[in-house]
Amino acid sequence: MYKILVVDDDQHIGNLLEELLSQQGYQVARAYSGTEALLRLEESPPDLVLLDLMLPGLTGEELLPHIDAPVIVLSAKAGLDSKVDLLLGGAADYVTKPFHSRELLARVAVRLRESPQRDRHRLTWGGLTLDSAARCAWIGEEQVRLTPTEYAILRQLLRRPTQVVTKSQLLDRIAQDTPDGTESSLKMHVSNLRRKLRTAGEREYVEAVWGIGFKMAEPDQ
Repeated sequence: MYKILVVDDDQHIGNLLEELLSQQGYQVARAYSGTEALLRLEESPPDLVLLDLMLPGLTGEELLPHIDAPVIVLSAKAGLDSKVDLLLGGAADYVTKPFHSRELLARVAVRLRESPQRDRHRLTWGGLTLDSAARCAWIGEEQVRLTPTEYAILRQLLRRPTQVVTKSQLLDRIAQDTPDGTESSLKMHVSNLRRKLRTAGEREYVEAVWGIGFKMAEPDQ
């Protein structure tokens, strides 16, 4: 059963979302502030987050980088710049309030279908498995040995495999995992990571998006 965390301080909207999602068989958790959401994320990581932006404590924009799951932003802010900034900042989707229930449920289903298969220690995408306990990757039965920086890069890309991660975002997000994530060395680390995965799997697993950053390649059909 997929678990969805609803982060919204509006009691009425939160109740509506909980009822709507529960009827579809999803397990629903609630948080009413950005600070409470951080605790929920640490206690029991969800498969997807529905995130309001105007929250007490941490705002939705401040909370977004801390979420290790696909995020659908629900907001009354309908401006194009707001949507673009949030999508580039890591959100998987953006739904403007008021929303239609059927459309929201469809977007939830799509994002869950696109997200990597998860358990507590693993991220899986297209035959590639990253084991956070062993800090290594597997393609089929073959182990791919990674440096700490390569591991950190791959982990960030696998968190949101269908999205482009910009170079600056990647550097910010791997900083806590490795001291070797610098702007001058990033290209070399990604190149080495791509070569190791390509050798083991005989195809490309990481794509460069020219002038922007990197993303996971779509699995072979």
